[in-house]
Amino acid sequence: MGHILLLLMLSIPILCLTDGATTEQDFTWHLKNVPQIVSEQTFSLDSPKFEAKAKLELSNVCGIECQRRLPVPSLSDLKEFLSYETVFENGTRTLTHVNVLGLAVDAANTTTTRTSSRRKRQIYGTDSRFSISDKRFMTNFPFSTAVKISTGCSGILISPTHVLTAAHCIHNGKDYIKGSKKLRVGLLKIRSKGEGKKRRGAQRGKRDVSVARDHSEHTTELKQRSKGRGRKQKATGRSRKTSDSKPSFQWTRVKSTQIPKGWFEGVTGDVSLDYDYAVLELKRPHKKKYMELGISPTIRKMPGSMIHFSGFDDDRSGQLVYRFCSVSDESSDLFYQYCDAEPGSIGSGVYLRLKEPNKKKWKRKIIAVYSGHQWMDVNGMQQDYNVAVRITPLKYAQICFWIHGNDENCTRG
Repeated sequence: MGHILLLLMLSIPILCLTDGATTEQDFTWHLKNVPQIVSEQTFSLDSPKFEAKAKLELSNVCGIECQRRLPVPSLSDLKEFLSYETVFENGTRTLTHVNVLGLAVDAANTTTTRTSSRRKRQIYGTDSRFSISDKRFMTNFPFSTAVKISTGCSGILISPTHVLTAAHCIHNGKDYIKGSKKLRVGLLKIRSKGEGKKRRGAQRGKRDVSVARDHSEHTTELKQRSKGRGRKQKATGRSRKTSDSKPSFQWTRVKSTQIPKGWFEGVTGDVSLDYDYAVLELKRPHKKKYMELGISPTIRKMPGSMIHFSGFDDDRSGQLVYRFCSVSDESSDLFYQYCDAEPGSIGSGVYLRLKEPNKKKWKRKIIAVYSGHQWMDVNGMQQDYNVAVRITPLKYAQICFWIHGNDENCTRG
């Protein structure tokens, strides 16, 4: 029954209710010109200490009303925020200054647009997450794009050699966190009983112990820091395994990590959720299908205002967990929502499915990065949300530049 419901959710028709009548809407990926991010100069920096503690739940963050009062950043501000650090596997570090070309007025606007979909905080009862334990789903697109980060977070494949995740899975705003020096990415695979016992058993065991130790140290910082913490989980058919195969991870080393300066304390005053994203370059390419980037539409242009993401929640060890929910509110850089999620899912790629231009084919694209449970200033009071960082035209241009190493392949998105 759980599989049938999941299939329905993944293939649900795009309909909208208007005054009791059901009408079909045109939800399409609309390609647009994006600004160009151009590298100007790169400097060598001292190697990080890699000793920082994870800072995964923030307080006094500029919330919805606060963002409406923010001035539009100047071009010089954007050049500063979008400049980035690169850390390599040998511990060396560089800083790259960038220029922004072809910037449209709306691409720089970071003020919030009021929507009519905002609602009061929901009280959660039954856990609405789906554990993807059947290998027919787990090893196929889109679930196969989800990956595990050795620091305890999740991520998503965005090219044959690149992974998108949250910046604070790697850096706490002041320094790179402990465990990020020897960063690894785990791709989900299905292992049958007895597989691997004779072949490379000792070597893999040693490596997996190292990864598990890094993950354990990091997730200690995550406990009780995600929406729905302390909630009793009800046993449902969604969490039952339907296959005798055992999920495991194929771990790949990270060659380099890139993080925008906008995330660092001292650049934006405090860490800014607007820039809570990072790209990891893998040492070796994978053979899985990856998910393309898309520019985030507004809530009104999203089917049912719904978003989807899959990650490796800590309370369901070894399982890939899928969820979907509607967005409660938005700013130009953030989605505010209450998807059921636990630590470990932070860094997951948030996606939706729209029609391709002039085609009948539907396509999933990544439109945001899940940042986790955060506290926001709302009318002078602290209110908690689960937050996702939207892929704006500027962020699309930067991430695309990180993937391709030039701006020629990043002119439209």
